[in-house]
Amino acid sequence: MEYRRCGRSGVLLPEISLGMWHNFGCLTPYETSRDIALTAFECGIVHFDLANNYGPEPGAAESFMGSLMRGDLCMHRDELFISTKAAYDMWEGPYGSWASRKHLMASLNQSLKRMNLEYVDLFYCHRYDPETPLEETLQTLVDVVRQGKALYIGLSRWPLEAAQFGYHYLRQHDVPCLIYQGRLNLLDQAPLQEGILKQCQDDGVGFISFSPLAQGLLTDRYLNGIPEDSRIAHDPRFLKADDLTPERLAQLRALNDIAEQRGENLATMALSWILHQKGVTSVLVGASSPEQLRKNLKATESASFTNEEIQQINKLTQ
Repeated sequence: MEYRRCGRSGVLLPEISLGMWHNFGCLTPYETSRDIALTAFECGIVHFDLANNYGPEPGAAESFMGSLMRGDLCMHRDELFISTKAAYDMWEGPYGSWASRKHLMASLNQSLKRMNLEYVDLFYCHRYDPETPLEETLQTLVDVVRQGKALYIGLSRWPLEAAQFGYHYLRQHDVPCLIYQGRLNLLDQAPLQEGILKQCQDDGVGFISFSPLAQGLLTDRYLNGIPEDSRIAHDPRFLKADDLTPERLAQLRALNDIAEQRGENLATMALSWILHQKGVTSVLVGASSPEQLRKNLKATESASFTNEEIQQINKLTQ
């Protein structure tokens, strides 16, 4: 595993990190989740990315992490870089969501108990809150570091201007933002197009991509339609049959042709493409099995893209 410096900090993150959004809740057998997590650690993935509401049910992924910290990984805390988040819906009532001081503090305290941790390495504001004053949200992030509940702070899915304000505020209060988490993949290049990635570079902030395979579209899973055992068929919460239009299918097959010419599968090329974007620190991958995780790790060995390949990909995706 290769490690990249995160912005202008002392933190090194693996090129591939483990995202625990799916497959670490109550729908997945514990042993399967355990095998995936331990395989990740054995392969050099030391960054585990969680959030308060990851599951299902909300809190389930953090509870799973707590089991690991009481068992298999109890002797490895200082080798791990564990992140969690708050700001999406977590519990009922006016304080169960968004980015007020009340919600962020309460949620982090709950997360630490579930994960059996004294602190997290990284705590994110999971989304921009248009109603809560930015100063309230940002001061709360400063305070959780000063209280020793988190070592670093991150922002996720904040718009450009709000992120810029956040970077300045945090830096002025001696708690610089470590990293920005955004959706970046071949089918969704918003962080590139909106200037988020360049902004991160200019401000010395790292960048980590989630949904790098577009919920499975950027794999060979759907090149011949929708399999009966696929996520679209059985769990359409985040990926629906309507997402696989004839135009999208043609695009995926064309991208797959480029991948085959490179001697790779589509998923490997898609992950490699992100890793070759300037300013990217790490890519969050999910996995339904240890074997799938190991396949994703091949992206770290992928060759650079030729000018011709870049032009072909840009023609298909921009």
